[in-house]
Amino acid sequence: MANINPNSPALAHGRYIRGSVSKVRRVLDQIRGRTYREALIMLEFMPYRSTGPITKVLRSAVANAEHNLGLDPATLVVCQASADMGPSMKRFRPRAQGRAYAIKKQTCHISIAVAAPTT
Repeated sequence: MANINPNSPALAHGRYIRGSVSKVRRVLDQIRGRTYREALIMLEFMPYRSTGPITKVLRSAVANAEHNLGLDPATLVVCQASADMGPSMKRFRPRAQGRAYAIKKQTCHISIAVAAPTT
């Protein structure tokens, strides 16, 4: 069995999430440094569409910490939260006089790390 370091953060990634990176980052900036409980409460009451996928990734990171590292979810803190740009889906809309208008449907990759607070 591998050596498990309880001080190392538990990671979770959400990849190819539909939505703009800037809109996801404004939510991640709010929960970075918060406890797991505070972050869940904040995400539940924020009026943004990106809170759904972020909540799923946060719950996954906490489940990884609980199952793989044996940490208590009540003590966990969001130590890292970032969003990177994913590939854009290219679509076209018809416009006047037979022209085509390009639409880029953006995706992003969400990464969240939770760890026990260092004292």
